[in-house]
Amino acid sequence: MRKLFAALLIGLPVSTFAAVPQTTVLDVRNMTCSMCSVTIRKALEKVPGVIDAKVDYDHKTATVKYDGDKTNPPALVKATTNAGFPSTVHGGAQKP
Repeated sequence: MRKLFAALLIGLPVSTFAAVPQTTVLDVRNMTCSMCSVTIRKALEKVPGVIDAKVDYDHKTATVKYDGDKTNPPALVKATTNAGFPSTVHGGAQKP
């Protein structure tokens, strides 16, 4: 029985054990042109664990999908702030 269980575990893809991606929305300041969104997106994409980053210039937000085992909202805020665009978590909320 143990050998069967071990064989099943070995056969499972690594992604089976990965954390469920999380999403957070950041309110971003200092966006003065549409090119700012490119800088912000690239800064977020450099954060280990970020899966996807979409920046909305019109609403001054960044929606970030990330692996919660590798990063967190404070690290995302730090990345945008270090790029010259201070941000805060939108409404203080995050969703899975």
